[in-house]
Amino acid sequence: MMQKPVGAGLPAIVQASVRVLFITAVVALSSACTSAFVSTWKAPDAQPFQLGGAKVAAVVMMENQASRLAAEEALAREISAHGAIGIPMYQIFPDARPESEEEARAALEKSGMTGVVVMRPVGVEKELSSTPTTYGGYYGSYWGGYYGHGWGSPWGVGVSTGGELRTNTIVTIETLIYSFRQNKLVWAGQSRSTNPGKVDKLVHSLATDAVKEMQKQGLLPKA
Repeated sequence: MMQKPVGAGLPAIVQASVRVLFITAVVALSSACTSAFVSTWKAPDAQPFQLGGAKVAAVVMMENQASRLAAEEALAREISAHGAIGIPMYQIFPDARPESEEEARAALEKSGMTGVVVMRPVGVEKELSSTPTTYGGYYGSYWGGYYGHGWGSPWGVGVSTGGELRTNTIVTIETLIYSFRQNKLVWAGQSRSTNPGKVDKLVHSLATDAVKEMQKQGLLPKA
């Protein structure tokens, strides 16, 4: 199980001291996206979430502002799709800097937010992979073979197909859920996504996986 992340409170939303890795370099890749949570954590005293009508802020920590806005919109839609009222953080308070914590907190409280879902990339790595080579030999005998094959060709002749070498981009993303009523982290998960494509598809995949994990842990009712 994953250890409780540092900064388990509202300040984590605007902590710019955390180095946000550049995810937009892989957003444009056209490959299919696969994602899965490799570790999760929940607060020992976490109670099942009551999402009906609750206002929840959607925060995606990305350096590129255009990508951040698109991702927060996508995350807000996913939150709303599961019963709460998702609102992108940039609509509530667009200027998320370390020194703006008090202003951000006031804006969130004024908006009636009960919690926040934060997504942030924490690692990007490259991985080489290859497909196996399929070898097809020539039909014929070894002794008395025609010239160029069998005994007449000590180096051997054959046809190889396949054998593709490619580079996969793997992005590790942390999903954090905070309760403003308790001012604490109540659930966290770390996922690995291979060759993520469009932002909205990636967010949808992560949100779907997160819901499944929270259902397993009794934090959300099963559909």
